[in-house]
Amino acid sequence: MSNHTDVLIVGAGPTGLTLALDLARRGAGFRIVDKAPEEFRGSRGKGLQPRTLEIFDDLGVIDDILATGEVYPPMRVRVGRIPLFQSRMHKRKDPTPAVPYPMVTMQPQWRTEKILRDRLAEFGGKVEQGAELISFEQDGHGVTATLGTGETIRARYLVGTDGGRSLVRKTLGIGFEGTTRKEERILIGDVRVTGIGRDHIHAWFRPGRGLVVLFPMAGTDTFQFVAPLPPGAGYALTLDGYRRVLAERSLLGSVEVTELLWSSLYQVNIRMADRYRAGRVLLAGDAAHVHSPAGGQGLNTGVQDAYNLGWKLARVLDGAPESLLDTYEEERKPVAAHVLGLSTMLHDKRSHKRDEETQQLLLGYRGGSLASGERAGDRAPDARCHLADGTPVRLFDLFRGPHFTVLTSGPVPRFDGVRSHEIGDWERIRDAYGDERHVLVRPDGYIALTTSSADELAAYLARV
Repeated sequence: MSNHTDVLIVGAGPTGLTLALDLARRGAGFRIVDKAPEEFRGSRGKGLQPRTLEIFDDLGVIDDILATGEVYPPMRVRVGRIPLFQSRMHKRKDPTPAVPYPMVTMQPQWRTEKILRDRLAEFGGKVEQGAELISFEQDGHGVTATLGTGETIRARYLVGTDGGRSLVRKTLGIGFEGTTRKEERILIGDVRVTGIGRDHIHAWFRPGRGLVVLFPMAGTDTFQFVAPLPPGAGYALTLDGYRRVLAERSLLGSVEVTELLWSSLYQVNIRMADRYRAGRVLLAGDAAHVHSPAGGQGLNTGVQDAYNLGWKLARVLDGAPESLLDTYEEERKPVAAHVLGLSTMLHDKRSHKRDEETQQLLLGYRGGSLASGERAGDRAPDARCHLADGTPVRLFDLFRGPHFTVLTSGPVPRFDGVRSHEIGDWERIRDAYGDERHVLVRPDGYIALTTSSADELAAYLARV
């Protein structure tokens, strides 16, 4: 394998894999390395939000995600042995033309990563496991990175997707402002359990002892075990430790943890990086922001970081102005700040209810330097309509791929690397896209420009 590449991605979680996949389908050169000797085996981030599902549609993995995942089942809550109530974390919604994936999908993180890895392999890409980043330095032309294997890699850009303890961020000296709630720890593990069914999320609360929740993991015979620990409490990360927590809080002797497959002790961190970019090095995912697990925002926000960054990196590698990379922090840092506030609020309220705000469909980039015109910066919704020749189309099918897309209600302008489509029944999409003659949709599915001027459209494309 060559020790020269366009982009070196450090960390192969969902964020790093999404970025690698996006670069791969654009034909950009990259290597993705991870210090772990083997693939991640835990459930950890298990909820895929509707906007993330739309990204996975674009990346060509949605069928596998939906075939192996499932909608969250109802939650049954007990106080000790006494049934208290039953409810759903997510309100049931049917697909619509604008929102084809309205429900959060439960998918253990290990399988999400496997699906992304398998798709990456279709493009000839592969994660290099057991390849730890030891150090790096940069100059005006690139980054020189040294791995624990002894190899030195020269890359035009380096992206740190290496988690909350990011070596990349620490090496850059970028601050990671926020709080660590040392008194708030959460026991999380993958277990096999007998004595309960898999058609519910099971939650027990015992005053003075705390909460324990068992989530039946989609497409498996395992449960994710989640239990906040009281300050100062000591529990071993062993099978006996998990059994003790369950016995203390459920009081149901008929329910037994029979096997512990993966375990983690999570300490609540709420932090965000001061900067997302330093020269030719960028941060994404948990390396840039870490969240409370409440609301299922962390993994999803990281995937969207990568989706925002991928097309911009590829454009710069292909000759676009390097200033395009400045819009990555401009657009994504405010989103991270908003999501951190949201997840912290849900955590502090101990709320299990979720709504449109957690689904990330309402997040956008209005007012940014890449947004021009009415509705610019908004997510470009899906729709069913017809081309001018009468051909029925779905907008997400037109958007799918690494290109910009122009939707027009009149004659179709032609630009290199851009796909243009004249919509014959514009009234079907007017509420979402407005009355301007041309709508330019970015490669990451956000409206870039609305205009009736072909010259303005050409000028925008020349700029990016």
